[in-house]
Amino acid sequence: MDTKTMTVKQAVLRWSIGQFHHPRGVPGRVAGWVMAHRSSNRRRNSWVADLLDVRPDEKVLEIGFGPGLAVAELSRRVGPSGHVYGVDHSEVMVRQAARRNAAAIRAGRVTLIQGTVERLPPALDGPFDAVFAVNALGFWKEPVTRLQELRRRLAPGGRIAIASQPRCPGATRSTSLDAARKITDLLRAAGFAQPRTEILDLDPPVVCVLAANQDPGAPGPS
Repeated sequence: MDTKTMTVKQAVLRWSIGQFHHPRGVPGRVAGWVMAHRSSNRRRNSWVADLLDVRPDEKVLEIGFGPGLAVAELSRRVGPSGHVYGVDHSEVMVRQAARRNAAAIRAGRVTLIQGTVERLPPALDGPFDAVFAVNALGFWKEPVTRLQELRRRLAPGGRIAIASQPRCPGATRSTSLDAARKITDLLRAAGFAQPRTEILDLDPPVVCVLAANQDPGAPGPS
């Protein structure tokens, strides 16, 4: 393979990854459709929702909800006094997720907002009983700061779940376990307690690190 061909392929790969990170326009809609229908994505989101063990009266926030698969799963578990919130930086994903969750939005169980984890809107000040993100933390700037801000939005005893399925070429179980260790270190640095790792046996495996906000004196959002 000559250098020009390799450069073109690398550019296409970067563009494709960029669409899954921040879907835009028609290609972004295609990326959203792929994310919504890929079997591994559906299994991964359903699994994380199960791990959160959300009660009917709880308020939950997802960072980077994509096409809204986990939001849809959790919206069936909350009752009239519970609520599922989500924030995503892609207008395309907000539209797709809103269509997927239209009935739950009309019923007042779901709120979806366009925004970024770096500048969460005031409507998402919390407090929340649970916060989670699936394959999103790797894109965050200053992840410890972001996690600290999320912890301040958690109620005392609230929990966080950060899931990752590495998508780099040649990813293996070892790659996933390395990701879990890095997530654990970040959560500890942000002040979370009792992290534990769960593994979903896909190819490569999905890891989800869960931890708790055990500091009853944690300050609220500034």
